[in-house]
Amino acid sequence: MQNEHPFIPYHRPVLTEEELCENSKSFYEAMDSRRSVRDFSDKPVPRKVIEDVVMTAASAPSGAHKQPWTFCIIANPELKKKIREAAEEEEYRSYHGRMSEEWLTDLKPIGTDWKKPFLEIAPWLIVMFKKPYDLIEGKKHKNYYVAESVGIAAGFLISAIHQAGLVTLTHTPSPMNFLQKILERPANEKAFLLLPVGYPADDATVPDFERKPLEEISVFYK
Repeated sequence: MQNEHPFIPYHRPVLTEEELCENSKSFYEAMDSRRSVRDFSDKPVPRKVIEDVVMTAASAPSGAHKQPWTFCIIANPELKKKIREAAEEEEYRSYHGRMSEEWLTDLKPIGTDWKKPFLEIAPWLIVMFKKPYDLIEGKKHKNYYVAESVGIAAGFLISAIHQAGLVTLTHTPSPMNFLQKILERPANEKAFLLLPVGYPADDATVPDFERKPLEEISVFYK
């Protein structure tokens, strides 16, 4: 069957083995320095930077190229205050009854609690919404592999934020329905991830964790 959609040539320069190794190592080392940060500065971040990191996220692959995402970008202090209040209400309930004892025990080394001041302090919030379907002229059009597609885009976004010289945190207050209501999003959009974005506070700290080594996370088949 002939494909009626136009295709265009695609080329990448062929690198030497040494160049490949240098590129992969430098990117790994850069990303290995990434940490989830909860102590933010209120120092302003240019809007252009946020636009670029969001467009990087939107370059992610998606099922049937449906691009089933919406990025809501918030700098408005009143909206950030509403989001913080609603998130803390849900988080308080989680920490006081919803979470199992095992879950709470696993969280202790991270030092988290229901209070989320970073949602007001960080200069930007990015809320990722997933779209199980699109609405086109009032009709539903199904999207495919939505969770996988939006998850990949989230990874691109987090990487872009780090590479830009900023920090973020993958915040997932559960349930997140309040975000759809506060931001007045349509019925076909469901909150997926909430990311504060900015500079770390001067006195920011992170847990002294180590990541699992290669031999614990991979299996090579020769």
